[in-house]
Amino acid sequence: MRLKGKNAVVTGASRGIGRAIAEGLAAEGATVVAIYRGSKEAALEIEKLATDKGQRIIARQADVADSAQINELFDALEKELGQIDILVNNAGVIHDDLFVRLEEKDWDKVINTNLSGTMRCCHKVAFPMMRRRSGRIINISSVAAEFVNPGQTNYAASKGAINSFTRALAAELAPRGVTVNAIAPGFIETDMSAAVRNKAGDKLKDFIPMRRLGLPSDIAKAAVFLATDDASYITGQVITVDGGLSLGPSHVK
Repeated sequence: MRLKGKNAVVTGASRGIGRAIAEGLAAEGATVVAIYRGSKEAALEIEKLATDKGQRIIARQADVADSAQINELFDALEKELGQIDILVNNAGVIHDDLFVRLEEKDWDKVINTNLSGTMRCCHKVAFPMMRRRSGRIINISSVAAEFVNPGQTNYAASKGAINSFTRALAAELAPRGVTVNAIAPGFIETDMSAAVRNKAGDKLKDFIPMRRLGLPSDIAKAAVFLATDDASYITGQVITVDGGLSLGPSHVK
């Protein structure tokens, strides 16, 4: 129980990677606030499953793209829990299209959720963590930040910016004992990646040296590690969890 007594917030936590991270943190003893935007039934399900296991996950609704909702939520959580020790920014959206067809509203939606949503949540916890001289911030990025695909200018821009934001924020908060890191998943079996996986079929695995797709639990284990004292001297890093995908084409069979 490496996180017993800690309070954690995970955004986009009702399914996929976010759900796995929320469950992983709870299994280590943390009280976890699972923030969801629209999947209420799924969020309440993980809340109940945690209760049945003697763990604590609290489902709360908020859209990270809405400043007012985030301000209200975090202010309420501070009163309810006292402090936030761990923040995992996982909420994200995708809207792929070739740039020449991409509408500005779809650019804005992806940037506002993926990048600005991360900023909003970090802004609510950064000063309290600095004041306490402790805290963990974990941002979920993507290998798409470095290894781009056609039709993902907005998504790649949001994730590349998250990487830079993570390093800059880490430099600011490190003197106060707060770590800021990012995890860059590769192809993970989630609803968000379904379209790409279905289009590529089994050929997708040929590009991954480990010859399998990642599971949400693979990302959750990395997040849990970064949240513990075992990672207290790691900050400003983007940790890639992709089964070797980013090693390049020399591994394609």
